Amino acid sequence: MRRYLAVTAALMLLCLTPVHADEAVPLTDDPVTEERVHKLGEELRCLVCQNQNIADSHADLAMDLKKELREQVSAGRSDREILDFMVERYGDFVLYRPPFKAITVLLWVGPFALLLITVFALARRLRHRAVLAARANTLNADDQARARALLADEENKV
Repeated sequence: MRRYLAVTAALMLLCLTPVHADEAVPLTDDPVTEERVHKLGEELRCLVCQNQNIADSHADLAMDLKKELREQVSAGRSDREILDFMVERYGDFVLYRPPFKAITVLLWVGPFALLLITVFALARRLRHRAVLAARANTLNADDQARARALLADEENKV
């Protein structure tokens, strides 16, 4: 049993040791091609990570998309043709900066509309709260008469 625990502990410690990675080696010998693939990769969103471009992502799909970019660059296609191909295949969502059109209007206007709605709702709630507080501080005629009577009784007792 002790031997089993010792082996398990040793394996756990082995798993915790840091691993040093070397710099990634470009997949093509042409630095111009790699630079172009990197720039195109910065324009495209990783469909797995969604908050990262494919140039910085290490997801399997991002690696496949970078491979596709290399093939298209090697085939002599222009940047516009490559981006259009990716949009045709994956939709506008693949672009890190989608174009402003009817389908993507919610992506561009949505955050501002949500902010305006939130500010409007907050202002309305604060105004309503102030009105309720003002009403709570005012006494009707009966309450005022009772308050005067109570104060008069207190003064008479003293």
